[in-house]
Amino acid sequence: MDPVNVVCLKFGTKYGPEYVNKLHNMCKRHVTLPLRFICITEDAEGIDDGVEIFPLPEFEEPTAEYLPRCQCWRKLALFDAEYHDLKGKTLLIDLDVVIVDNIDDLFTFSDKLVMPENWSKPGRLFGQGSVICFNMGQFPELLENWRRDAPAIYKRFDSEQNYIPETLGWDNIAWLPKEWVISFKDHCMPGGVLNSFIAPTKIPAGAKIITFHGNPNPPDAIAGRWGSPVPWYKRFYKTVKPTPWIDEHWR
Repeated sequence: MDPVNVVCLKFGTKYGPEYVNKLHNMCKRHVTLPLRFICITEDAEGIDDGVEIFPLPEFEEPTAEYLPRCQCWRKLALFDAEYHDLKGKTLLIDLDVVIVDNIDDLFTFSDKLVMPENWSKPGRLFGQGSVICFNMGQFPELLENWRRDAPAIYKRFDSEQNYIPETLGWDNIAWLPKEWVISFKDHCMPGGVLNSFIAPTKIPAGAKIITFHGNPNPPDAIAGRWGSPVPWYKRFYKTVKPTPWIDEHWR
């Protein structure tokens, strides 16, 4: 059986090599299929030897007007018709996730492009880009369109999360079951002022991957800190109590 691919991107200084190594370890525990694990990065220092390193592709950054909206357009490089020697099912996954259960089913769920539906925009062609699964070489138009006119794409779309689904359309997208990929903030934290008093206590039933979009990141939640400065008038809800159970999985 050909291996499945798990690919992550690390660029800049926001995430250290420990994020890559922990993600690799989580995949080894929760993928029973033959596995290749690849990190696309310009800086491989500190990354474990078992991780394959691919160089960061050349990339036309959005202009300052659009850059704050999305930092994830580099993911489109994976839709090259011939990207290195990768073949078959590929899971493109963000570094700031925690895998808590077996994820083999993500690779066999559908032959369409698979991703979670965006929790805040249901019923629209808007995904959640932390987890994207597809066959290598299947949708080259995603990269080809960007190469033809990246500025127009940056102007029209908020991020890859709506660019990919809107470009492919309903016939080529399969939303994952809602319980498989969840948000730490939306589905684990109590919410509102309760965040100041109650720690996230459990993993919702059926969850396979917990995403940590924005703040806090996994080590921040473990320690009970938000991870970035918060205005005083938002501190009653932009806060998290120490959450030690994350440490049991993020390793």
